[in-house]
Amino acid sequence: MDIFLGTLTPAFLLHMFFHVAVPVGVAALFFRKDFRHSALRMLAGILIDIDHLAASPILDPSRCSVGYHLLHSFWLIPVYVTLALYPKTRLIGLGLVIHIVLDTAECVRHAQPLLMLG
Repeated sequence: MDIFLGTLTPAFLLHMFFHVAVPVGVAALFFRKDFRHSALRMLAGILIDIDHLAASPILDPSRCSVGYHLLHSFWLIPVYVTLALYPKTRLIGLGLVIHIVLDTAECVRHAQPLLMLG
């Protein structure tokens, strides 16, 4: 558990809050009729962080996830956008796109280069 204590900074906790609040907010604004279903499907975008388990350390605030982790690869971003365009996969795709946008914003905030490992 000690490996996580150094990463639980206010900035990291705010970043994680956005990973929940933004999909829920999008569901509340645009998918009000089926809010719960929509919010849960978009929140599933958080699951792409499972690729962090293959890295050492698992959480590293000085590392930009986009372009580093497998499910955060540049070649997958167009796949996520395509998923967001089709009605049957729209919610999952939106959740994934939101996740990548938030992670990219975090990289920019830290002035970290986006790795072109694609």
